[in-house]
Amino acid sequence: MTSLPLLSLAIWVPILAGILVLLTGDDKNAKTARWVALAGALIAFAVTIPLYTGFNFTDGGFQFQEGHLWIPSFNIHYHLGADGISVPLILLTSFTTVLVVIAGWEVITKRVAQYMASFLIMSGLMIGVFSALDAILYYVFWEAMLIPMFLVIGIWGGPNRVYATIKFFLYTLLGSLLMLVAFIYLYHQSNSFELVDYYRMPLAMNVQILIFLAFFAAFAVKIPMWPVHTWLPDAHVEAPTGGSVVLAAIALKLGGYSFLRFAMPIAPDAAHYLSGFMITLSLIAVVYIALVALVQQDMKKLIAYSSISHMGFVTLGFFIFSSLGLEGAIVQMISHGFISSAMFLSVGVLYDRMHSRQIADYGGVVNTMPKFAAFAVLFAMANSGLPGTSGFVGEFMVILGALQENFWYAFLASTTLIFGAAYTLWMVKRVFFGDIGNQHVAELVDVNQRELLILSVLAILVIGFGVYPQPITEMTHATVNNFLEHMATTKLPVGI
Repeated sequence: MTSLPLLSLAIWVPILAGILVLLTGDDKNAKTARWVALAGALIAFAVTIPLYTGFNFTDGGFQFQEGHLWIPSFNIHYHLGADGISVPLILLTSFTTVLVVIAGWEVITKRVAQYMASFLIMSGLMIGVFSALDAILYYVFWEAMLIPMFLVIGIWGGPNRVYATIKFFLYTLLGSLLMLVAFIYLYHQSNSFELVDYYRMPLAMNVQILIFLAFFAAFAVKIPMWPVHTWLPDAHVEAPTGGSVVLAAIALKLGGYSFLRFAMPIAPDAAHYLSGFMITLSLIAVVYIALVALVQQDMKKLIAYSSISHMGFVTLGFFIFSSLGLEGAIVQMISHGFISSAMFLSVGVLYDRMHSRQIADYGGVVNTMPKFAAFAVLFAMANSGLPGTSGFVGEFMVILGALQENFWYAFLASTTLIFGAAYTLWMVKRVFFGDIGNQHVAELVDVNQRELLILSVLAILVIGFGVYPQPITEMTHATVNNFLEHMATTKLPVGI
């Protein structure tokens, strides 16, 4: 175990790198801004690698802890720690930031420094969410990360970007306010904002239910769960490619992670009591939203609805309270990070050339972009849950876990393998195969070296974790067992 403050470095290195990028000035120095951003992103990724290499796989508790008194009058601490659930998500965040910087290298030509800096700062803030063990510190990071995402969509987004940003901001902010109310109540009961104190604190069932619902309001919006999902397709459609990648790969995972870190362990009895409600919402997302995806004409909107359907698997895995389901849900979160990044980057490659996301505007792309088509079809297959890709592993584990709990849960969940294949392959057929659709498609140029690098790395990861998911499951196993042990113990006060 290293003595370095690894989590602080993981948070503050990208934030400081973002500030440095801003200091490069206006677009006269765009080249400098790009290289400083890339160097910052690579260093930020490098400082997160020791979290994996130095991780104790047999320890299910928090590791790499740092603690300092921050605001003495309210007993608020700068307390960081990571376990087998948060470390993979931290690594995913820092890795995705590198991809986003490279993806925007030639595409972003206006306000380059501000664009790159937004993603670097956002990366540090999201890692802060995954690391914070003090409720107020967590809340500060949670709210602060809205600002750079708001700017990314609002400045570099599409024609309806103002509507999309306001909707995104209001949905996430209003849910978060109820979470803050829950934190204030817990503080008055314990005189502490420390997460571990909340885990030990006995709470009556009616209090647990109210606290769980307050957290639910914040986290369900972020995932997003049906029926509070409508902001996501709008945000994705209007966001630039980099914004869509970070939204799908990381931002949605903040909600899933927070259920495991806050809502469920603080109110375990309520989580069990409301599990039927949560499973119902999850299965509606899996089945209904997949059908909604089937009728989309915009590629980005189709992938956005696909993300909601896949995240339904995550919450389903959480609330069947089995080791298999929970580990499968975590694998699904990481896998979805890679696959959704790849899918949105693929749409970005086409959009950069034709400035259209409409499926009807394409056709026969494989004839003019064979290398790109090979990658895009691979990622589409992974999105459908093809065995041998990472998309299969998490879904299969969750379905097996659901089968142990209830046959109908597993049956409804498994329909995603049919619907997922339907909407994904329907899009692939119309965009990539057949005769060349029009003159614009005939003039398309295949991927350049920068695009080839990004797609190749993602393809290796999608296949690699599909064939050998053990690096994720091995890291999460002890933490998941600890979590389930905690969830099996009642927190009701004695006599209730």
